[in-house]
Amino acid sequence: MSGTPPPDEPAFAAPWQAQAFAMAVKLADAGHFTWKEWTETIAAEIAAAQRRGDPDTGETYYEHWLAALERLVTAKRLADADELARRKEAWARAAAATPHGEPIVLPPDQSTRR
Repeated sequence: MSGTPPPDEPAFAAPWQAQAFAMAVKLADAGHFTWKEWTETIAAEIAAAQRRGDPDTGETYYEHWLAALERLVTAKRLADADELARRKEAWARAAAATPHGEPIVLPPDQSTRR
Protein backbone atom coordinates (compact mmCIF):
# COMPACT_ATOMS: atom_id res chain seq x y z
CA MET A 1 0.00 0.00 0.00
CA SER A 2 1.47 3.32 -0.99
CA GLY A 3 -0.45 5.51 1.43
CA THR A 4 -1.53 7.70 -1.49
CA PRO A 5 -5.26 8.43 -1.47
CA PRO A 6 -7.36 8.07 -4.62
CA PRO A 7 -7.64 11.34 -6.60
CA ASP A 8 -11.13 12.09 -5.27
CA GLU A 9 -10.11 11.82 -1.59
CA PRO A 10 -8.17 14.34 0.51
CA ALA A 11 -4.54 13.54 1.30
CA PHE A 12 -5.25 13.72 5.04
CA ALA A 13 -8.33 12.37 6.77
CA ALA A 14 -7.73 14.47 9.89
CA PRO A 15 -5.74 17.59 10.80
CA TRP A 16 -3.37 15.63 13.04
CA GLN A 17 -2.21 13.64 10.02
CA ALA A 18 -1.20 16.81 8.18
CA GLN A 19 0.55 18.05 11.31
CA ALA A 20 2.48 14.79 11.74
CA PHE A 21 3.47 14.93 8.07
CA ALA A 22 4.62 18.54 8.42
CA MET A 23 6.61 17.78 11.58
CA ALA A 24 8.52 14.98 9.87
CA VAL A 25 9.32 17.19 6.89
CA LYS A 26 10.39 20.10 9.11
CA LEU A 27 12.60 17.93 11.33
CA ALA A 28 14.25 16.33 8.30
CA ASP A 29 14.75 19.71 6.64
CA ALA A 30 16.35 20.97 9.87
CA GLY A 31 18.83 18.07 9.72
CA HIS A 32 17.59 16.12 12.73
CA PHE A 33 17.39 12.96 10.60
CA THR A 34 17.92 12.03 6.98
CA TRP A 35 15.23 10.89 4.56
CA LYS A 36 17.01 7.54 4.43
CA GLU A 37 16.60 7.24 8.21
CA TRP A 38 12.97 8.30 7.83
CA THR A 39 12.13 5.74 5.14
CA GLU A 40 13.85 2.95 7.06
CA THR A 41 12.02 3.87 10.27
CA ILE A 42 8.55 4.14 8.74
CA ALA A 43 9.10 0.94 6.78
CA ALA A 44 10.03 -0.82 10.03
CA GLU A 45 6.89 0.56 11.74
CA ILE A 46 4.66 -0.61 8.90
CA ALA A 47 6.30 -4.05 8.84
CA ALA A 48 5.87 -4.40 12.62
CA ALA A 49 2.20 -3.40 12.35
CA GLN A 50 1.65 -5.96 9.60
CA ARG A 51 3.23 -8.66 11.79
CA ARG A 52 0.71 -7.65 14.48
CA GLY A 53 -2.13 -8.10 11.98
CA ASP A 54 -2.60 -4.64 10.46
CA PRO A 55 -4.51 -5.26 7.22
CA ASP A 56 -2.57 -2.49 5.38
CA THR A 57 -5.68 -0.88 3.94
CA GLY A 58 -4.18 2.60 4.21
CA GLU A 59 -6.47 3.63 7.06
CA THR A 60 -3.69 3.27 9.62
CA TYR A 61 -0.87 4.73 7.50
CA TYR A 62 -0.56 7.94 9.50
CA GLU A 63 -0.66 6.03 12.77
CA HIS A 64 2.50 4.30 11.52
CA TRP A 65 3.83 7.69 10.39
CA LEU A 66 3.32 9.05 13.90
CA ALA A 67 4.93 5.99 15.51
CA ALA A 68 7.96 6.39 13.23
CA LEU A 69 8.16 10.09 14.07
CA GLU A 70 8.02 9.35 17.80
CA ARG A 71 10.71 6.70 17.42
CA LEU A 72 13.05 9.10 15.62
CA VAL A 73 12.33 11.98 18.00
CA THR A 74 13.30 9.84 20.97
CA ALA A 75 16.26 8.19 19.20
CA LYS A 76 17.63 11.61 18.28
CA ARG A 77 16.96 12.86 21.82
CA LEU A 78 14.72 15.69 20.64
CA ALA A 79 12.26 14.55 23.31
CA ASP A 80 12.23 11.62 25.67
CA ALA A 81 9.55 8.98 26.01
CA ASP A 82 8.29 10.47 29.30
CA GLU A 83 7.84 13.88 27.70
CA LEU A 84 5.94 12.34 24.80
CA ALA A 85 3.73 10.44 27.24
CA ARG A 86 3.01 13.64 29.20
CA ARG A 87 2.08 15.48 26.02
CA LYS A 88 -0.21 12.64 24.89
CA GLU A 89 -1.95 12.71 28.28
CA ALA A 90 -2.31 16.51 28.11
CA TRP A 91 -3.76 16.19 24.61
CA ALA A 92 -6.25 13.54 25.71
CA ARG A 93 -7.38 15.70 28.67
CA ALA A 94 -7.72 18.79 26.46
CA ALA A 95 -9.63 16.84 23.79
CA ALA A 96 -12.02 15.42 26.40
CA ALA A 97 -12.66 18.91 27.81
CA THR A 98 -13.24 20.55 24.42
CA PRO A 99 -16.79 20.87 23.10
CA HIS A 100 -17.40 19.14 19.76
CA GLY A 101 -16.49 21.38 16.84
CA GLU A 102 -14.22 23.64 18.86
CA PRO A 103 -10.45 23.69 18.38
CA ILE A 104 -8.47 21.77 20.97
CA VAL A 105 -6.12 24.04 22.86
CA LEU A 106 -3.35 22.63 24.99
CA PRO A 107 -2.42 24.57 28.12
CA PRO A 108 1.12 25.96 28.21
CA ASP A 109 3.69 23.26 28.91
CA GLN A 110 4.47 23.54 32.61
CA SER A 111 7.82 21.75 32.17
CA THR A 112 9.23 24.55 30.01
CA ARG A 113 8.30 27.42 32.37
CA ARG A 114 11.12 28.96 34.30
